[in-house]
Amino acid sequence: MDDSASTATLVHAARAGSQAAMAALYQRFAPVVHGVLLARLQPADADDLTQDVFETALQRLHTLHEPAAFPGWIISIARRAAVEGRRRAPRTVAGAAESLADLSATPEQRLEAGRVLAAIQALPAAYRETLLLRLAEGLNGPEIAERTGLSHGSVRVNLHRGMSLLRAALSIPVEGGHR
Repeated sequence: MDDSASTATLVHAARAGSQAAMAALYQRFAPVVHGVLLARLQPADADDLTQDVFETALQRLHTLHEPAAFPGWIISIARRAAVEGRRRAPRTVAGAAESLADLSATPEQRLEAGRVLAAIQALPAAYRETLLLRLAEGLNGPEIAERTGLSHGSVRVNLHRGMSLLRAALSIPVEGGHR
């Protein structure tokens, strides 16, 4: 069974009330939802809203016409939640730095984390989402493609171009001296 078929199967089971299916959908798609939110919000806000997005999705699961379309559908719910979240709480780099870095990080590491997040958040949406799914959520290219509905080629291009733009924004030289 491929991943889209297993997602559709999980959606059908969740619609029928299976708590295990709901938990499996959460486990599979929470990193994607969190990454989409993190591309637009402070880390603490993204953490809080991830659960809210899933609550909304589970309440509206009966409105999803094609169960295999769940990845794109939940991403669209996450994007709308991010827009609402930004209206309620404007971003600050200092706040992002505080909540992005763990408590054992030095103040310099927290500032750097905030600088990197701000640079990523300034990129075009396709690049920032893909980069955050890779860098912050730890998903590999095929996992990003499967969980977002993007093609493998699109993910590769988005990661490559996004990293190039991020390096330029952070003034990080490319290994070997090539850009």
